[in-house]
Amino acid sequence: MTRTTPPRPLDVAAGLPELAGLARTATRLHPRRGTPTVHDSSAGGPLLWPAGEPWPEFEPEYGAYGLMTTLADIRKARGIGEEGLTGRERDVFDRNRVWYPAEVLPAGPLPLIPLVQLYARDVPGLPCPEGTDMLQVLWTTSDEFETPGAVQLRWRQSSDVREILADPPEPAYIHMIDQVPTPCVLHPEQVREFPPVHLLTDEQARRAEAWAEERSADYRRELSVAPGWKLGGWPSHFTCCHPAGPDELQCGECGGPVEALLTVDSSEWHGFSRSWSPVEDVDEHPYAVSAPTMVSVGRDWTLQIYACVGTPSHPPRSIMQ
Repeated sequence: MTRTTPPRPLDVAAGLPELAGLARTATRLHPRRGTPTVHDSSAGGPLLWPAGEPWPEFEPEYGAYGLMTTLADIRKARGIGEEGLTGRERDVFDRNRVWYPAEVLPAGPLPLIPLVQLYARDVPGLPCPEGTDMLQVLWTTSDEFETPGAVQLRWRQSSDVREILADPPEPAYIHMIDQVPTPCVLHPEQVREFPPVHLLTDEQARRAEAWAEERSADYRRELSVAPGWKLGGWPSHFTCCHPAGPDELQCGECGGPVEALLTVDSSEWHGFSRSWSPVEDVDEHPYAVSAPTMVSVGRDWTLQIYACVGTPSHPPRSIMQ
């Protein structure tokens, strides 16, 4: 099923001609719960992974502690109704989690888990390097997103995968349940975005916000950057949780420029950005469509993943905003 973002309440390019040349195309992924296979584009679904290729790992810098669970238990718990657990079901799930002192947990690196798999045939605008037609992104279940190796990319040619890894390794324990995506199929849709205010000049930002306000609209929330999981486009609005803006990032390997690749959001839209809700979802239960992946980044922020412009296979840079 397609997903269609309603038209923006105002035409920014027409009303603010100085911003017209700054428009970017973003691809909203519109994840919705489903049962993707390795041959589908997905969020949190299985990966088309070669049987002979090592699975990526990451060793958290800080030891885990507190209540732990496993991927198997999380899958079982989330299978009880599409809207999450009832209060009683949550109590049962929490009782089955175990408090492990850090010293008894397995030492060493842990396997990463699938975040997204994107096929170029499904996702318009996917910037595949020559000789590839898909992107796989894996991430850690700790909260060290910005640490090198915590998020890893694999660009590959799907037809080169002859024997598929049938039983991928999984981390021995899960500490951050909110970083385990519920498997979702994708419904990509391209939309036009304009820069967030922190990437405009002071004068441009003042004019944009005043122009929108005079017409009963909100530039930040309704006219500039789309919320939700997306490919490309502009980064989300700057927050204080990262000292450097995304325009200051460089590739950690070659020092070259990076560009926005993927945004992982804690919600497909928020109360203040409900105008971005697809028209097809008007009659759906709000939680099932606004938080289908059940992923929460930090305190309901976004994780923005940037790829090296010159060599996309270089390790990505990630920041929370």
